Amino acid sequence: MTPRVTFAVAARVVAQLRRDHRTVAMLIVLPALLVSLMWWMFHDSPGTFDRIGGPLLAVFPAIIMFVVTSVATLRERSSGTLSRLFTMPMAKLDFLLGYALAFALIAVVQALVVVSIALYLLDLNIQGDAWQLGVVAVLDGVLGAALGLFASAFASTEFQAVQMMPAVMIPQILLCGLLVPREELPTVLRAVSDVLPLSYAVDAVIGVAKGNGLASGAGGDALVVVAFVLAALGLGAATLKRRTA
Repeated sequence: MTPRVTFAVAARVVAQLRRDHRTVAMLIVLPALLVSLMWWMFHDSPGTFDRIGGPLLAVFPAIIMFVVTSVATLRERSSGTLSRLFTMPMAKLDFLLGYALAFALIAVVQALVVVSIALYLLDLNIQGDAWQLGVVAVLDGVLGAALGLFASAFASTEFQAVQMMPAVMIPQILLCGLLVPREELPTVLRAVSDVLPLSYAVDAVIGVAKGNGLASGAGGDALVVVAFVLAALGLGAATLKRRTA
């Protein structure tokens, strides 16, 4: 792994995103719109929004990052760009880390927008610090990007990359504690949820919302999210194909 190459890949991805205004709007604006829609749905039940609003800050960015990164990586392979890049002295991990770094920068902007709207416009009630909620939201966006980079290795077309979303993300949404608290799940489903990354992403947000900051309970969940990010990038580097078949 060469940091100079990693940063060069990240700069290239950022430059591409700057020219793709629709994708940038989807990454930054769509999570805020979805959270706002949920607030509107539960406008007459603010307690419900306070309960699910925090987890939504983990779920929506992760889903959107997953879709965009999986499709973008597949496009690099199908167009032959990835093969041309690998004619240079670049490791697969350099490529994936560069992508992850670029989307981490997007995740920072995404988190600033969606957390600010949730807290200051939609009156989401939390007991923890706003900046800690923002840090966790950034981690959750990076988690979605890392999972998307890993999943793209198993797709041959952009349509297949999109199909990976329900296969990878929907089970996690159902079991992460958004709909039913994880401790109330049947034993087998609770065991499954314990090995899913989005469960810890949601737990970290809920911990911060309840006042258990990064120095206490939420910090452990955030570290697990980081571990999943690193594992996804490592597995992605091991399985990444230079071209589609």
